[in-house]
Amino acid sequence: MKTVSSFVEHYIKAKPHLLYSLGQGIINLTSLARIMMPEIEKELGKEIKQGAVVMSLKRLTEELDFRINYRLRKVLVNIGQITVRSNLTDFAFAVSDTLLQNQAKLMAELNDKKDVFYTSSRGVDDSNIVISSSYEGLVDKFFKNEKVNHKTSELSSITVKLPNENIAVPGVYYFIFQRLAWEGVVIHEVISTATEFTIIINDDQIDIAFKVIKDLKNTVD
Repeated sequence: MKTVSSFVEHYIKAKPHLLYSLGQGIINLTSLARIMMPEIEKELGKEIKQGAVVMSLKRLTEELDFRINYRLRKVLVNIGQITVRSNLTDFAFAVSDTLLQNQAKLMAELNDKKDVFYTSSRGVDDSNIVISSSYEGLVDKFFKNEKVNHKTSELSSITVKLPNENIAVPGVYYFIFQRLAWEGVVIHEVISTATEFTIIINDDQIDIAFKVIKDLKNTVD
């Protein structure tokens, strides 16, 4: 059975920015309820009282703020080591039958080079390699017969260590990337594992991106 409360919960969950704003107390519940009422009445097929929507919003905000944001804060305040690397180059190749073979040759060549930054990812049609610029000549050598979709230099990376519980908490990446977007940081690539993630950005944005991530612990206090 559809109720005002169930519709309000669905409405807010579909708009994460509203939940955050409600949790910060920067949205007037009465004004939001007034905006929502026509859609709720259409969905339920009957007239409803504005007070019922306001009460549902208040109750939902308190519940979700505890269930989601409290757990999110625990993750962000326990962010671990932040590692910055510069002088990187990103290659994007079209997926081919020989791509993995050439990648294996490259990895074998890099195996004993401790100073190199290297990561790769593969999609349906595209495969990326991010490598220290001083070694991009090796990529040119082993992938000379592959189709290069793009090559971008003057990049940097920020790798962030997250606590183990991050895998069970929704909204961690949303919160971090939201902060970066607010500061106008353009993310070139994202590489992640269970307990860390790496963003690839332009060299000229490394300072602001590092500050945003370093300050995350303070922003959730």
